[in-house]
Order: sequence, then structure tokens, then C-alpha cells
Amino acid sequence: MPEGILTGVSAAFAYGIPLSATDLVELLLPAPHGPVKGVLLHHGPTLADDVRDLAGLRIASPTRACWDLVRHRPLADAIVYLDQFLGRRLVTVAELEKYAWERAAEAYWQRFLQATRLADGGAESPGESRGRLMLVTNGVPRPVTQFVITHRGAFIARVDMAWPDYRVALEYDGFEYHSSRSDLARDRVRLNQQVLAGWLVIHVTGDRLRRDLPAVVAEVLAALRKRGWPERPHLSDS
Repeated sequence: MPEGILTGVSAAFAYGIPLSATDLVELLLPAPHGPVKGVLLHHGPTLADDVRDLAGLRIASPTRACWDLVRHRPLADAIVYLDQFLGRRLVTVAELEKYAWERAAEAYWQRFLQATRLADGGAESPGESRGRLMLVTNGVPRPVTQFVITHRGAFIARVDMAWPDYRVALEYDGFEYHSSRSDLARDRVRLNQQVLAGWLVIHVTGDRLRRDLPAVVAEVLAALRKRGWPERPHLSDS
């Protein structure tokens, strides 16, 4: 299909973002087309800067690929990809917001704007993206991602999520168990150093976030309140 444009996860892959084993080829066409086995077809108009040539292939620009990801996937799934686009500096939040406003006449533009404002290029894994999103959409103020904790000028740790004003940190553990006793020992030393530097550190596994989200949210909010969080909405949290 010479008029087709690779978009969505296919464009993400072309820009170096990994696919999952179940992802189909995604193709954007100017007009509706009958089904094609193994291909996920979308159709619709494109803007002038929506298409790039990459090694002879027509690829959606990063902004257009993000737009199609948000249009055709659950919000959490799309934000996992937006985080990676941002983290790899393929696009900026400002560029995504500008694209949303350029599409303001279309049905999905507000959803895209919402996804853009929830995305964060600091996430280093899909699990971290999903975990942050679960917390923020359930009342936890937005964290700073990949925050570096120091004490008296010395490096202590880089944590997955932090609320620096209150010295509260959250470490996301994607796996339930450490691979060795030495890993566990190293992590315990690191935790001790964080505590001695005045930080309250919460550890959360991906499994617990899925099974026990209300309790995790309650723990994070309790930690923030303990450290003086006023529990008032801030513009930066919206």
C-alpha cells in the first residue's frame, strides 16, 4: 500500500522503542480499507508534518505516532509509549501539546492533551509508567521521576519516584524477589543510607499495585501527610 504510513507501535519500533510479542503492524491510510491479515489498519487525514521518510519507509512523525497510540489504545497503554518517546527525546511535551491544539476540531484531542500531561519521560520501564499513572490518577500528587538523593554533597541513591519537598521516595520493584543475597544486602545498605539522610522510603511491587492499589495509595498519602504535605491541589498536579 504505497499511500500507507507506518504509525502507532510500528512507528515506535522504527524509532527504536521495543514492541511486545503481540503487537501487529499498524498502518495509517487516507481512506477506509478492507481488513488485511496481520495488519491493524487506521484511516484519517494527516497534517503536513505527519510523515517522515526513514530508510525508504513512510513513517508517522513522533507526534503523529503518539496521537494514533492515544486514539487506538487504552490510556495507560498509550502513556507507556508516550513516556518512552519523551524519555528518548524523540518528542517534547510542548510539541505534543501544540499538536493537540492543532487537532482541536477532532474528537480525541482532549484525550490526547490529557495523556500528554500525564506522560513523563523519566520512567525507565513500562511497569514504572503504569505504577506512576495508577498513583497519580488515584489522588497522589505527581512525583519527580528518577530523583537523585544526596546527603552532605554525597550521592546516596537515584529513586524511581520522589516528592523532594517532603523527603518521601517510592521505589518500584518489578520483580518479587532479589536475584541473590548480595543484591538484597546492597539494597538494605542503600535503604539505610536513605533513611539516615532523612528520607521516608516506600517499596512497592508491580504485583501489589495491581492487587492492592487502594492500600498503596493510602500508604503514600499517609507518608506525605506525615512529612507536612498540605493535601491541597496544586496546579503542577493537574
